[in-house]
Amino acid sequence: MITVLSGGTGTPKLLQGLKEIVDPEELTIIVNTLENDYFSGVYVSADVDTVLYTMSDMINDELWYGVKGDTFVTNERLNEIGCPELLRIGDIDRATKIQKTQLMEKYGLTKAVEIQAEKMGIKSKIIPMSDENSDIKIITDVGELEFHDFLIKHQSQPEVLDVKFSNVSPASGVVEAIKNSDAVIIGPSNPITSISPILYLDGVKDALKETYVVAVSPIIGSDSVSGPASKFMKALNIEVSSIGVASLYENFLDNIVIDNEDIDKKQQINQIVNKVTITNTIMNNLDAKKNLAQIIIDSIP
Repeated sequence: MITVLSGGTGTPKLLQGLKEIVDPEELTIIVNTLENDYFSGVYVSADVDTVLYTMSDMINDELWYGVKGDTFVTNERLNEIGCPELLRIGDIDRATKIQKTQLMEKYGLTKAVEIQAEKMGIKSKIIPMSDENSDIKIITDVGELEFHDFLIKHQSQPEVLDVKFSNVSPASGVVEAIKNSDAVIIGPSNPITSISPILYLDGVKDALKETYVVAVSPIIGSDSVSGPASKFMKALNIEVSSIGVASLYENFLDNIVIDNEDIDKKQQINQIVNKVTITNTIMNNLDAKKNLAQIIIDSIP
């Protein structure tokens, strides 16, 4: 049994490879919910939906958001009548979000996601990290910004001075999934805003200490493969490198997978974690995703 900690971009790429080489029924995916919020009256859990669409082969893997081949009739009409959306939500994607919003009113987020996963034919277990509302603020040189304002409205351009997020309780099954796993894979998602919120849940770090943990660094050289992870790490005085990633996970990490480009950092990383696996971590096609997934699985004792 494998549990994966996921955000919304890097890790879903890895999931595409994992589900080709591992029985999907043996996968549990715990997904960040820190950035969840309401937009245009519907509940948007962007990272959760990205994982749902990835595991059901619906994902728009050019943007890593939304559904491939989606239309935008509702979004375009809202713009026409003077009600523009911060997020460009597609019509099929919006239907998923409408259903989730309705299900949540009766069952809460975790059960809503379980129902949607079943409807999509997904065999893996997908667990949102929390059922509680959370909040994240990006402190920048232009003021305090909501996460999506920073990411979309400001295109991640402001200088980041700090990142603050609320602590929430873990959803039912989160800690148990980790404890009952043969291994936990921390995917190559943003270590500050995607992975750390999961790690800060009560009981998670203690559970990770009891199992085998392998992490994939989302940093190659001195920059993130995608997204603003490097800005967030720098703001928190964490070295922007695979060394910095290893230090974040030091207390429970057994193995870190780094890119071939970072081979010169192996000796220093070995002072933080005993095992360092060096390979290609750029996942620009399915073969690369499967190869990385296989290397990770093979590294698990």
